[in-house]
Amino acid sequence: MKRTPLYQEHLAAGARMVEFVGWEMPIQYSGIIDEHMHVRGKCGMFDVSHMGDLLISGEGAAQQLDRLLTNPISKAPVGKAVYGHLPNDDGQIIDDVITYHVSEGKYLMVPNASNVDRVREWVRERTKGLEVVDLSTRLACLAVQGPLAQAILQRLCALDLSTGKRFQGRFARLNGLRAGLLTDILPEEGREANCLVARTGYTGEDGFEVLVEEGNAAWLWRELLREGGGDLRPIGLGARDTLRLEMGYLLSGTDFDGTQTSLQTGPPWVVKMDHAFIGREVLFLQKERRYDVLAALMLEGKGVPRHGYEISHAGKAVGRITSGNMSPCLKVGIALGYVPQKLAAPGTLLTVAIRDQQVPAKVVEIPFYRK
Repeated sequence: MKRTPLYQEHLAAGARMVEFVGWEMPIQYSGIIDEHMHVRGKCGMFDVSHMGDLLISGEGAAQQLDRLLTNPISKAPVGKAVYGHLPNDDGQIIDDVITYHVSEGKYLMVPNASNVDRVREWVRERTKGLEVVDLSTRLACLAVQGPLAQAILQRLCALDLSTGKRFQGRFARLNGLRAGLLTDILPEEGREANCLVARTGYTGEDGFEVLVEEGNAAWLWRELLREGGGDLRPIGLGARDTLRLEMGYLLSGTDFDGTQTSLQTGPPWVVKMDHAFIGREVLFLQKERRYDVLAALMLEGKGVPRHGYEISHAGKAVGRITSGNMSPCLKVGIALGYVPQKLAAPGTLLTVAIRDQQVPAKVVEIPFYRK
């Protein structure tokens, strides 16, 4: 299995390590529920260095990337990040990615760990004259998430973090860290920077993702723990999953597996049909037909919905759960699952088969959890 530059730090923190899409990653430290609630109340730190990093540049890069993404990047100014889907010729999702306009004419695309090779080759095959450099093994990323994230990270960062907006990535300098980031990314005027700070995340809380050279990852991990004291804890993949589920965020390979389109998964704003992109014509045709969509379900009875559990309506099976768990904040079972469009409206009553019981569930709007 692959290991991130923080592997030894995880062991030192008492992490329970598991295999995750070919990587040896921490599933938990103190416990999933404890870690989940700490992120919601204070601040947590995640190792997300297993995610991909593709630097894309060249003549007409923005316009060519628009053809690959359901949500266009060409109107994004330098520093802006855009979440979108990469569809194939049949309109089915290859991956969901965040793309940063990091400097003039340069874009950093972040695919999921399991899809790095496929996304890299897809971009190379479907563009002309663009340089696609895979920085995945040269960069590390730490996500600092929670109500206290800004205050803790600010103690190390020379940049005024309060001026950063949601889905914005900016070059910055971390005090005490050696100067310089990869010259592939840095603009000429930003050579003193040593990290990229993005106000993004996967938890629904305010927070930041900090990209550094992989050799600097352990230093940053230890410094953040020192600065955060008891307010900052390392968080594993288990709590990361329950946190994102409470927000209704998609999990690649689970909530979409390559057979669904963006119309089926949503959210609606991720598909801008007013620009040309690969698979758009298929989506236009799909709009005229009936198809299953991803719905959010909240149990009205006891039980924990799990991946693969059957969803029924009026005694007839209509779909299956893709993601499900007990919400640590709401203390009730929540899930995502595909059902026919006519059954996806909030308020619709369904049931979920849990063991030998048909447990009542209601379709609700996401996010499940609100402050």
